[in-house]
Parts: sequence; structure tokens; C-alpha cells
Amino acid sequence: MGKIIAIANQKGGVGKTTTSVNLAASLGVLEKKVLLIDADPQANATSGLGIDVESVEVGTYELLEHTKSASETIMPTTSPNVDLIPSHIDLVAIEIELVDKEQREYMMRKAIGELKDKYDYILIDCAPSLGLLTLNALTASDSVVIPIQCEYFALEGLGKLLNTIKSVQKIHNPELDIEGLLLTMFDSRLRLSNQVVEEVKKHFSEMVFDTIIQRNVRLSEAPSYGESIIKYDASSKGAANYLNLANEIMKKNKEKV
Repeated sequence: MGKIIAIANQKGGVGKTTTSVNLAASLGVLEKKVLLIDADPQANATSGLGIDVESVEVGTYELLEHTKSASETIMPTTSPNVDLIPSHIDLVAIEIELVDKEQREYMMRKAIGELKDKYDYILIDCAPSLGLLTLNALTASDSVVIPIQCEYFALEGLGKLLNTIKSVQKIHNPELDIEGLLLTMFDSRLRLSNQVVEEVKKHFSEMVFDTIIQRNVRLSEAPSYGESIIKYDASSKGAANYLNLANEIMKKNKEKV
């Protein structure tokens, strides 16, 4: 039985998509079968895995509309053991279209239930909002990874996200767990970065991943080539960070690494 993990934070630019793409690729090279669902209308996870967004005909939009089965929306990628349900700008309309449907928060859960036995991990790259798309992802997931940027406003909005997660646990998905808080864009030379790490660990101790994603030029370059960091530069610091994160998640889920 696979595990469904949402990667969510309503703040933009904290490394959600970078984490989704590179964690998927890292789990893939560690021989886990992975499905990445791009649930963001910006479709950056789709292009980050080398798929031309303009050529996408079937994806997350059709999945949530239930006009296609989950297996019909899956496409292969060039990353080993990684499949993708792509996104497209059409996904912007889904919140309006679902708003008057019954059980609108459960559309993704119903759609991807059949896939849990086919993958070791299903990752959902969430949009930078707490709207219906993110709510669907959280309701469908077993756990959530929350990327937090090592910047001044890092903790701003985190309370709101944690309250949303509590509401989802209470109303829609009592099984939802927090997989961990992931510190991203860390620069050891900056006093501020170190202060944010201290602050987050002080407040959330056990919830924080040991792995910290450091600022890395190669990590920033990889998406423009439509490649994960593992494919773009496997010897880079960014690749090492994400492989460490994948190992940590596997250990946390009591798997042999």
C-alpha cells in the first residue's frame, strides 16, 4: 500500500515544487515507484520534469472533474521510476467548477484511491493557496510535508496552515499526519538563516526534518532544463540534500534504506 504525501504551504516561493520534483526523483533512484501529481495551475512540476505544458491534453483537471480515470491521466517521465499526472492552466477553473458539487473536498481522494497499490509514494505538489485544490490534496493524503524558507517571514502564515490542517483532520481526514517541516533555501553564511533554523526547531522540535535544503545554484538551474537535480547534476549539494530527505522519509516510514 503506497503512501500519499502532499507538499503544501500557502506561501509562494518556499520551495514546494522544487521539493516535489526532486523528492520524487530521489525516491525514484532509490528504487521506489513514485507518482507525482501536479495540483498547481502554474504547472511548474510538469515543466520541471521536462513535459511541455502546452502539449498536455489530460491531467489533474480531468482527474478532479472525474471525466477521466486516474490511470488515463498518468504519463511517464524520463526520471527513473517516476510517473506524472500533469497540470495545465485550465486547472485555474476547477475551484469555481467544483464549488457547487457535493463532497467537493473528496474529488481527489475518490479519483486516486485506485492508485495506492500501484505506487510506493504518491506526491502531490499543491498550489500556493489554501483553496479547494489544496483542501482536496490534504483530504486525499496520508501526510503533509511543509517547506519553510529560511527567511525573515518564514513563520508568517505557518499558523494559518497548521490551523487548516487541524480543520481537515477534524472534518475531512482524521488520518492526516504532518510528515515534517522542511527548511529550505538555507545559507549557512547568513545569521538570519541560522536564526530561522533555531526558531523553527525551538517551536516545532520533533516535527522538523533533520535534512535542510541549502541554497544551491545547480538546484535553481535544473528546472530551466526540464530536469530534476538528480538528472541535472547528481554530484551537487542540492542532489545530496534531496537524497538525504528521501532516505529520511523512507526511514520514518520504517522502510529499509
